[in-house]
Amino acid sequence: MSSIDTQLRTAKDASLAAKDLTDAQKVSLLKTFATAIRDSIPGIIINNKKDLKRMDPKDPRYDRLILDEIRIEALAKSLEDVSRLKDPTHQELYRTTLENGLKIKKITVPLGVVGVIYESRPNVTVDVAALCIKSGNAVLLRGGSDAWYSNRILVDILRKSLQASGANPDIIQLLPPDREYVHDLLQAEKYVDIIIPRGSQHLIDFVRNNSKIPVIETGAGVCHTYVDKTADLEKAAKIVYNAKVNRPSVCNALDTVLVDKEVADEFLSKLTPLFESSRVMVHADRDAYSILERQHYPQLQKAEESDFGREFLSLACSVKVVPGLDQALQHIREYSSRHSECIVSQDKKSIEKFLNDVDAAVVYSNASTRFTDGAVFGLGAEIGISTQKLHARGPFALEKLVTEKWVVEGDGQVRE
Repeated sequence: MSSIDTQLRTAKDASLAAKDLTDAQKVSLLKTFATAIRDSIPGIIINNKKDLKRMDPKDPRYDRLILDEIRIEALAKSLEDVSRLKDPTHQELYRTTLENGLKIKKITVPLGVVGVIYESRPNVTVDVAALCIKSGNAVLLRGGSDAWYSNRILVDILRKSLQASGANPDIIQLLPPDREYVHDLLQAEKYVDIIIPRGSQHLIDFVRNNSKIPVIETGAGVCHTYVDKTADLEKAAKIVYNAKVNRPSVCNALDTVLVDKEVADEFLSKLTPLFESSRVMVHADRDAYSILERQHYPQLQKAEESDFGREFLSLACSVKVVPGLDQALQHIREYSSRHSECIVSQDKKSIEKFLNDVDAAVVYSNASTRFTDGAVFGLGAEIGISTQKLHARGPFALEKLVTEKWVVEGDGQVRE
């Protein structure tokens, strides 16, 4: 019997308590969480520094791991934002009465026990807990060892708040980071109703291949921006720069720039000063390399095949010159992870074709892919960005943490 067996059992029991929370209780709990988080800022920072000391600052995950006052305040605010969202449970989706008098309706109900496996993102701990509380689910959190101290204090704060409010603290539990227990979690179909991996493609593939429990993937982001020959090139350069540099370690950051050959020289001449200011390493195909070499761009390498379809998670990206829109679309079909894709163009037909033809969770015209975010989209917070097509796609948040139940009311009817 694994050492997490007790946690699995108590989570199943706690899911009943979570389901019975009224919306008023959920709102009160989330506001209590926010206050407790703000009151604990010094302690959270101390514990977060313990994690940061164990990670190389050059590691792409380092930025994701940081919890400073600004980010902790953002966590508290996200709790308050979620508290104001409509309760997604007990919503009536369908109602009918049969000729024999049977009354049939379909309603939304919590999933039950949600298991979330994630890496160096302690903000996920709070966001997921908030969304699970609001949707009436119990949650088992399995964060990475890199963020152990940060996750532990955050979950401790939330559990103490639950207990102080008279709620079952086992609604929120943090599992040990030891890798051997991941297997136990993935095999616990008796206790856990859904598994959500959030992290690298390696993590997602491992969970998909080893879980006995249904999986909702929050996929890796390999995000492209195509600069069309009709694009406003000043605008395009700012969009590409923001998508790459604003926060390079996150899944909605740009990984590949595709640029029409007719404007490649002019566009890259506008982009390179911006990229150079942030020392962005460019992995360029043959045509782009020739242009950038003439422009004396310093952080330049010849692209390998592996640089396309690669999630860089750092101040690096690939650049490819293409003959036109059709070739850009073909490249995206081949290399996209179906996360977020963008076209910068002033041609309405090209924009319409791109938005219709690209198979991705989120498609953009003339805007940075960095906006793919549940909070930004008005969802309060998110579990992650789902790149699959069943149940949830795109920013995966509160409204997808429920399932459906059919309720049939009779008065002695029997089927002939």
